[in-house]
Amino acid sequence: MGSTAVRGTSCGGREGARRRGRGERGGGEAARVGRVGEDGGVDVPVTEPGLVDALRADLEDAGYGVEHVERVLGPVAAAALHREETVPALRTSAAALTGDDAAVAALVRLFVLGTGVPRRLVDAALPRLGADGAEHLGLVVAAGAGDDDEVRALVDLRPYAATDGHGEATWWLASDLGELATGGALRTDHVLGVGGASTTLAQVTVRDERARALDLGTGCGVQALHAARHVRHVTATDISARALAFARFNATLAGVPADRLALREGSMLEPVVGEAFDLVVSNPPFVITPRRADVPAYEYRDGGRAGDDLVRDLVVGVGAVLAPGGVAQLLGNWEVRRGADWHERVGEWLDASGLDGWVVQRELLDPAQYAETWIRDGGTTPERDPAGWATRYGAWLDDFASRDVEAVGFGIVTLRRPADDRARLRRLEEVTGTVRQPLGPAVAAALAAHDWLAARDDEALTRERLVVAADVTEERYLTPGDVDPQVVLLRQGGGFGRTVQVGTAAAGLVGACDGELTVGQVVGALGALLDVGADAVAADVLPTVRGLVADGLLLPA
Repeated sequence: MGSTAVRGTSCGGREGARRRGRGERGGGEAARVGRVGEDGGVDVPVTEPGLVDALRADLEDAGYGVEHVERVLGPVAAAALHREETVPALRTSAAALTGDDAAVAALVRLFVLGTGVPRRLVDAALPRLGADGAEHLGLVVAAGAGDDDEVRALVDLRPYAATDGHGEATWWLASDLGELATGGALRTDHVLGVGGASTTLAQVTVRDERARALDLGTGCGVQALHAARHVRHVTATDISARALAFARFNATLAGVPADRLALREGSMLEPVVGEAFDLVVSNPPFVITPRRADVPAYEYRDGGRAGDDLVRDLVVGVGAVLAPGGVAQLLGNWEVRRGADWHERVGEWLDASGLDGWVVQRELLDPAQYAETWIRDGGTTPERDPAGWATRYGAWLDDFASRDVEAVGFGIVTLRRPADDRARLRRLEEVTGTVRQPLGPAVAAALAAHDWLAARDDEALTRERLVVAADVTEERYLTPGDVDPQVVLLRQGGGFGRTVQVGTAAAGLVGACDGELTVGQVVGALGALLDVGADAVAADVLPTVRGLVADGLLLPA
């Protein structure tokens, strides 16, 4: 939240999760009527295809894209806005209203900064739609019909750009205005836009061609839009009627054919019981929230269950809607309780699922850090509401203490229904450093590598030819005067950016992996060279070779 425009380059867990929902089956209606909110304004955008088409054309002609917006604002104002400081952006956008970039400046002030814009500037920025059409769609409210009458946004509407495993994606996404624009705390049925967690999930998702996908807890619909680029039919579910309305609007604005996207009402897996999907993605409402009346529960992030039960239930139960070979990828929080390691608790979930499972923990927060993050996320700060801040802070700490929680992990969960009886994938690891997005291709390659290795015992492995991946480099550390290195490191330039320390024999084998010789031939040569025999070298290096193949540093020729 709080960015100028949305780029799919960030990785982290602050954005929260998704929503739940009341909505309709199917997504083929020509229009939806906006519900009137408490303030008399339209509560959700109206999806009227003709007017949405006009909006799309106007936004395209205006050049309302990520790079153009950041260029108009300038690097200082754009960076400040990413830190949720609006003053520089208000100044630079105001100055741009009289220049060649007036249309973009007006749209930024209206839909991102939440400030009033004269009707004449809105009409100029949106010449086909106009302020009247935008008001009909429930995007703005106008004070009057005069040229200088103020128009204010009812929604956040900003450009989005991301690169996933399928390539570049650019859209405009509507969501509720955030606290930066409204100046107040979020409503509990707030529909969140795109932030770090959304882009992380989009970039880590496998993007091969598939027949059916499920976006569980779709929110504003961004994961469904990503999936629609490589999946023939997408089903998106939510328990929030408002979220489904935003998702429908965004899909129409993105040009997704109505017969390729179905929007369904319901919580968790209830709307799709008995169905099977090749891909399931979910940024679920995973935030661990005290179940107390004086702590607000936000639909977009709070699943209504105690502790990390929602994530556990999803991990354990999602296999019921996975087709053979189907993959589920989700984000989540999990509690680390006194006397236990994080992977023990999550490992039990994987075992109960009966699926292939791979969990990457990206972040670990203590209870105080976690409480501060999510209290602020809801718009409560010690400066704005000291009493509310103290009450909620104490509630979070009490809730964690009641279950002996010492830390909370955040990470990425990849699950797969095995297509055969090969050895299951069960991997839990911590990767807190920088990764090279998009990770989707690396995840897909790792799943394929697991299958390749599972089909080959050590004898079969020695008959294979391997090559070093193009992004792998080697570092050797020697004491001055020594001939042999004390440490040899293999570094991966892409994907998870892994660094693997290997011994002398394994380093020699990797150096010889050019696709010409089999692993067995290289092992035999090393045995003779080191004067220890091929069997001893094989026992030493084959486990390392398997690990390097699994991590993508070595590839089948």
